[in-house]
Amino acid sequence: MADFQTSTHRAKWIFTPQQLVDKYEAANQTAIQTLEKYGSTLMEVDADGSFSYPEPQVNANADKHSRPKPLSIEEEQFMRVFYENKLQEVCNNFHFPHKIQATALIYFKRFYLVWSVMQHHPKNIMLTCIYAACKIEENHVSAEELGKGISQDHQMILNYEMIIYQSLEFDLIVYAPYRSVEGFISVMENLHEAAKMEVDKIMLTDAPLLFPPGQLALAALRSSNEVHRVVDFERYLMSILSRQNSTDSISKLVQSLNEIDSWVRSYKFPSEKDLKHINRKLKSCWGISSHDESKKREKKSKHKSKKSSNEAENMP
Repeated sequence: MADFQTSTHRAKWIFTPQQLVDKYEAANQTAIQTLEKYGSTLMEVDADGSFSYPEPQVNANADKHSRPKPLSIEEEQFMRVFYENKLQEVCNNFHFPHKIQATALIYFKRFYLVWSVMQHHPKNIMLTCIYAACKIEENHVSAEELGKGISQDHQMILNYEMIIYQSLEFDLIVYAPYRSVEGFISVMENLHEAAKMEVDKIMLTDAPLLFPPGQLALAALRSSNEVHRVVDFERYLMSILSRQNSTDSISKLVQSLNEIDSWVRSYKFPSEKDLKHINRKLKSCWGISSHDESKKREKKSKHKSKKSSNEAENMP
């Protein structure tokens, strides 16, 4: 992965665990300050990338006990987890290649290092990240096609496109572990499909923001090899390090792979109860009333959804 070594991905988008924590805390705190100032958090976004803060709500200066309650950092993580899973489902339903799914996921993760889910609806960001990934990976799908396929307004996707690019600092070339798996797989052909499934799991964690794609690929291959026993994996790692003239020790590499495994093991998908609770809080932060929701449901009931739109319909 020589290209990765000189990339902005490596230089700017691989963090330490503490740096990630700091970024999530900062984004959450900014949204909380917006909520305190305006009584709502949802930003208005225009196609040129400009955005505006919410109009002050009448209850913005109300008693603090009656104000909307902001999401905690853990609740924000649950919402990101939910929509990252939905992102994979949408990509699978469109039969997009793995590289598009991975690129969209990395865009989505990077976006929410800068913003809170309280500020931008994750469904909008998820769909726009898929659209942007299709463009950068030259798998041409129009916003109209994508919106129609999941019963969403394509203009929303176009409106969010520029703010996505700005939030990513226009660093649109990303390196996913699937490509690295292809490079390593020549001596372990039997592990190919199993390793890709392991990468799918890894991509749903924060590991892609913490480790280079080559290490993510090796962690996936090692997990697959533990089941299928194709090679002596430690010997295989030593041969890789010797071929690459790497200064890293085998123990340091194994430590990184163990940490990636730990991220996968500790991964949690929110329960339905948690999602309902978080979604109520989120809509309150967005200034969406129960009356607004009932009108939306009534409108939806008048239109039959296509099978491929199930993902969008099942999203909060």
